[in-house]
Amino acid sequence: MSNVLYSTEFGRALLDNSLEAMREMPSDSIDLVVTSPPYALHFKKEYGNADQKNYLNWFAPFASEILRVLKPSGSLVLNIGGTWTPGAPTRSLYHVRLLLHLCDELGFKFCQEFFWYNPAKLPAPAEWVNVRRIRVKDSVEYIYWLGKTDNPKADNTNVLQEYSKDMLRLIKRGVVPTRRPSGHNIKESFAQDKGGAIPGNLITCGNNESNSDFLGALKKAGRRIHPARFPSELPRFFIKFLTEPGDLVMDPFAGSNTTGYVAETLRRKWIAIEINEEYLTDSRLRFDLLLNPPVDSIFSEQPHKPKLRLVVDNKTT
Repeated sequence: MSNVLYSTEFGRALLDNSLEAMREMPSDSIDLVVTSPPYALHFKKEYGNADQKNYLNWFAPFASEILRVLKPSGSLVLNIGGTWTPGAPTRSLYHVRLLLHLCDELGFKFCQEFFWYNPAKLPAPAEWVNVRRIRVKDSVEYIYWLGKTDNPKADNTNVLQEYSKDMLRLIKRGVVPTRRPSGHNIKESFAQDKGGAIPGNLITCGNNESNSDFLGALKKAGRRIHPARFPSELPRFFIKFLTEPGDLVMDPFAGSNTTGYVAETLRRKWIAIEINEEYLTDSRLRFDLLLNPPVDSIFSEQPHKPKLRLVVDNKTT
């Protein structure tokens, strides 16, 4: 494809308008879309974002194409941030209207909501939180898991977490069958070791990768850092939860291509689409670091190192 900026063993990064790129893709071909489109913030970001009034109309065509290209067993994982009403200490409902439109008008199935808790978020908006002190800081963002059908592919045994110390004690000593006041029946099987604890729908991770090798490489090269980076723990959780090795993952608003990088390390095929050439070009550094990690780097511990092919003017190097 003429718009492939670079590719690896498992994926390719497309420099393109994602709406136009998706229209060229076959229907029922993508296993998972993990993406974080520009939010409808009440102030403009340098990467571009629609305002609250126009957000639904802006995003709807992209969502329609995503639904078309998803396999019947496929999922859309959409990270969408909340925001405030301009000039008032009240919350916007644009993300609620978007979810209703995706389900009621386009036909997506709402599988489950998740919440991304980012403890590193700064207090904002400053007028209501810092100056007038009438609101607390906003520390969570919404993640909507949507399916093309009622039963998309999913397996929570792929994302089990370590048992708590209390649960380990229960497993060791066992439990007496009982009925709680809530009506839940606690059976002996509750204390069986099943390999780990089922995670909740609150995902805690910061987005201040100030010491990461990728950001260090960007600074060393004198490049700008993407202002709204996607933390790798979010796509990693959902790729493991909702796909199998060899499945195809797509991010139509790739930015610095965190989703593609994580998919590569998990041996999933991937497509990243980004309209900003600077962001996509700089994202190659993630894969360069996988090939040639610095000493004592987190990249040196990755289970898979890609075969990187840089494509420039239709020539592969």
